[in-house]
Amino acid sequence: MSPSAAKRDLFRPAIAKMQGYAPGEWPALDAGVLKLNSNENAYPPSPEVLAALSGFNGELLRRYPDPQSTDFCQVVSKTLGIPTDWVIAGNGSDDILTLLVRACTEPGRTIAYPTPTYVLYRTLAAMQPAETIEIPYEIEGDYWQLPVEQLLQTDAAITFVASPNSPSGHIVPKSDLRALAAGLSGVLVIDEAYVDFSTENALDLVREFERVMVLRTLSKGYSLAGLRLGFGCAQPTLLAGLKKVKDSYNVDALALRLGAAAILDQDYKNACVEKIGAHREELATALREIGFWVGRSHTNFLLVKPPGDAKTIYQSLKAQKILIRYFDEPGLNDKLRITVGTPEQNQRLLNTIQPLIHN
Repeated sequence: MSPSAAKRDLFRPAIAKMQGYAPGEWPALDAGVLKLNSNENAYPPSPEVLAALSGFNGELLRRYPDPQSTDFCQVVSKTLGIPTDWVIAGNGSDDILTLLVRACTEPGRTIAYPTPTYVLYRTLAAMQPAETIEIPYEIEGDYWQLPVEQLLQTDAAITFVASPNSPSGHIVPKSDLRALAAGLSGVLVIDEAYVDFSTENALDLVREFERVMVLRTLSKGYSLAGLRLGFGCAQPTLLAGLKKVKDSYNVDALALRLGAAAILDQDYKNACVEKIGAHREELATALREIGFWVGRSHTNFLLVKPPGDAKTIYQSLKAQKILIRYFDEPGLNDKLRITVGTPEQNQRLLNTIQPLIHN
């Protein structure tokens, strides 16, 4: 090629102009930082997971992992009471979100979702690229009304609804989800990343509707965010298309073995969830007592509105080695999202935050 020839752009136009997803800040383990910004579980994984790790057969690392994640899917099947071939495993539930966007959307086949919600939906659409239709929740105090009729009118290829939702922490009534499932022409994806902290789930809608998928992750309730393992539940006709576009070996052998051990230990997971629920209410009460508005939460985090400037408080906490989440976007820029920690971690947060709002 001639030295004077024009060089091709490095990236597709959609990639060049998009913004990437910005995860919560990640400090080193020895940095002395209290990390309450990514909704990780405050407690360690089940002892059964650590036992499976110590007894892991190295031969499984030499071989490729099971491309269908059969043993893991059988454990999910037994635990949730659904057929094994209704389960697909992913490298985190985000992997399955990617498969859905890859398989179901393109220019002219839109993605719809209520906002505010998980911003990765927007990022994945931009990567495809696919048009997004964002419809605001109708919000009155603690009550978030899903815009069912407006979502139905979008005629989207995929409609994402997170329940419990982030960053709000609210759950969507199953009656609203059922109305969506019955009226949509495309796929309804119910993202239940935080379902372990809630009293409701929508798994029975998968049995009722061929075009409904429920997503779960082991990052939150099972304390395995570092493992990167999630799964989706849907009828085989929907899963068939996703399997066409997934990586051949999308979940590694270690994750499959440890994830199965975690799911089998429901007693441990439930005990941790119960403790976090109690800590959540204690933290919410303490924050209200010092002037915060605190939303009702069905998750392991709180969405709060401080009596002072939210961004300034976020920055001041960061300077004192406490990380929480601030979202600089309309409807959220006066609020903060705080992961629920252990009692000791929550007290450190409270001790640090109280002087900031009384200065």
